[in-house]
Amino acid sequence: MSQQASPRGTFLKIADAVKARVETDPDMTELPSAADLMDEYKISRGVALRAFAALHRDGVAEPVPGGRWRVVRAGERTDRRPLEERIADVIVDERLEAGEAFPSASVLAERFGVSRPTVTKALDKLEAAGVLANGGQGRVRTVRAVPIREERS
Repeated sequence: MSQQASPRGTFLKIADAVKARVETDPDMTELPSAADLMDEYKISRGVALRAFAALHRDGVAEPVPGGRWRVVRAGERTDRRPLEERIADVIVDERLEAGEAFPSASVLAERFGVSRPTVTKALDKLEAAGVLANGGQGRVRTVRAVPIREERS
C-alpha cells in the first residue's frame, strides 16, 4: 500500500497561500474563484469552499451574493446594506425624478460588482415597493417614486 499525503489541513494551506497573495497585492479586491483554486491546487470544490470559510473566519474575505469573495482590508469600510437599498440610493445620488429612465441591470451589476440576476432580484423588490416601474421586456425601467432617506443618529 503506497502512502499518500493526508488531505487534512489542505484547505488551511490553500487559505494561507491565498492570504499571502492578498497581503502582497494591495490592489487585489476579489479572491480567485473556486474553479481557479481547484485548477491551480488540484483540489475538490469542497476543499476550496473550506479555504474560503477559513479566510472569512480570519477576516481576510467576505462572500458577495451573486459574485466572488471580496477582500477585506483593515480600516476599509464596506456598505453591507441590502442591495436594493444601495440601488435605491442611485435615484437620490443621481437626482433622478419620477418618470426618468433608470440604469439597466447590466450597468448596475457592474457598478455594484454582483451578477445581473442578483441585481434583477433587487430591482424586482424595488418595483414591488413602488419605487420603480418596469417597462417590460426590452423597455427601459423608470423611476416611479423618489425614496426618502432616513436620517440615522
